[in-house]
Amino acid sequence: MKPTPTYANKPTSDNPRDVEAWALAEASRRLLDAGRSPVNEETLRAALQLNQRLWTIFQAAMTEDDCGHPPEVRTNIAALSLLVDRETMARLVDLDVSKLDTLISINRSVASGLTARPDAPVQGQQPAPAPQAARPPMAPPVATPDSQPPRQSLRISI
Repeated sequence: MKPTPTYANKPTSDNPRDVEAWALAEASRRLLDAGRSPVNEETLRAALQLNQRLWTIFQAAMTEDDCGHPPEVRTNIAALSLLVDRETMARLVDLDVSKLDTLISINRSVASGLTARPDAPVQGQQPAPAPQAARPPMAPPVATPDSQPPRQSLRISI
């Protein structure tokens, strides 16, 4: 049995979303550290294996009968975890640190979504005004060729 890894820092919250975000950030930090020169193959393998274990936990949670997420979210997380599995296996084979960006980016994006609070304004947005009486419905925004629809972070809780 492998010894439990030690952590430079620990989650400061008991909130499961915060702990999951911390775990993804920690996995990203370890991948970044392992990718710095000089590359230590053992450290790189350990970081990749830690990331794979973390995503295996997410993947397994989506298959549980009592998973409270809607089917669409479960499918998306499962698909994302399969991408992470494929990327991780490829990096374990070639140990190419120049290709770690995909894994690090995925971890950071999901961690960012986990730490976002649904009731908090998105960075750069003004807080929502207080509700007013009987406002007429607004037409949905129309995307023009020069503009892209606003992006939302993936929000999961396992």
